[in-house]
Amino acid sequence: MPRDHSGLAPLQLDEKEFEQDPHAVYDVLRSEAPVREIIAPGGTKVWLVTRYEDAKSVLTDNRLSKNIEAGQKVIQQNTDGETGMVFASELAAHMMNADPPDHTRLRRQVNKVFTQRAVEKLGPRIEQITTELLDAMEGQDQVDLMRAFAYPLPMAVICELLGVPAGDQERFQGWVPTQLSGGDPESMAQATTALLGYLHELVESKRSQPADDLLTGLVRSSDDGKLNTQELVSMAFLLLVAGNETTVNLIGNGAFALLRHPDQLAALRADRSLLPGAVDELLRYESPVNTSSLRFTTEPIEIDGVVIPEGELVVVALTSANRDESQFPDAGSLDIHRSAGANLSFGHGIHYCVGAQLARLEAQIAFDRLIDRFPHIRLAADPADLRWQPGTALRGLTSLPVSLRAERS
Repeated sequence: MPRDHSGLAPLQLDEKEFEQDPHAVYDVLRSEAPVREIIAPGGTKVWLVTRYEDAKSVLTDNRLSKNIEAGQKVIQQNTDGETGMVFASELAAHMMNADPPDHTRLRRQVNKVFTQRAVEKLGPRIEQITTELLDAMEGQDQVDLMRAFAYPLPMAVICELLGVPAGDQERFQGWVPTQLSGGDPESMAQATTALLGYLHELVESKRSQPADDLLTGLVRSSDDGKLNTQELVSMAFLLLVAGNETTVNLIGNGAFALLRHPDQLAALRADRSLLPGAVDELLRYESPVNTSSLRFTTEPIEIDGVVIPEGELVVVALTSANRDESQFPDAGSLDIHRSAGANLSFGHGIHYCVGAQLARLEAQIAFDRLIDRFPHIRLAADPADLRWQPGTALRGLTSLPVSLRAERS
């Protein structure tokens, strides 16, 4: 029997508390209100889905649309004043914000680059970049693992794949996190303008000086009429974000989890055959992506007994689904021997992350080489003092101080 939530006021999330510990909120919602209308940080009203089976269902339900043009109107209708989510249309016309057949056409342009065979060919270069970063950390007592390792590794990999000059990487290091933060609209607008300008420059440089890289291939698709200019720039933005920020958080969150669970770290160090499964468990335990991108209802739909009207925004709490006890017993515990491949950190259905295999490979190489090189690595700060990035879409640490040498007796 459908539950009537019409008399309940939307739940207002406390932005700071939610950023630091979304699990506390999710534990309550999964138990008491697994489909709940909330007001997200920034003032946008959405329906939040927190249970695993409901999440999988929503992620494949074609009654929920991701069409960005129609979605903008729904966002405006569900946003209070001028504080809601900020989107730049030139950065949003990509496959994550499209339904078939546009989604199918857009995804086809990049699928061939992210096949298992193509990704495996990148392994030696990922190992080389990893070694260079670890070499730079040698001789230091302490480092910020985010700045020294977790951030530059995925950045270098995706930039080489796309064909971004190495000297340009620092230009947009601050733009992407700011644009994704959901924070100050003025800062986000400035970051968006800077990103747009840079991406247009980069596209034109590939057009005038083609190279053997993904972005040149996308430019050719644009010139052949398979992508328009807006879609081309948006796709470049998406790949920079998906190929960088998500993997940054996977490495950072994963290292943090292992360092807080020395028994799991010791087990991984003793048996490297556990690495693929360990990466899946680290993805599940502290997902690099907190919530799915927005969807909106094209007709009334019922989820777990709750009827959501047409024209409402729906978000899946991926982090919460990954901690659902009905799918993952003892879900609050880290267990690298667990079979966690069914986690939803990279999504589910047609919008499953195209770069998931690449992210997993980078993480496996990163953790393998890191614990080899620094067998005494440990946290250099109280876990309670560490801070998480602002915003609700992604979940990653701002810094991760670690000691690299053995403790002096």
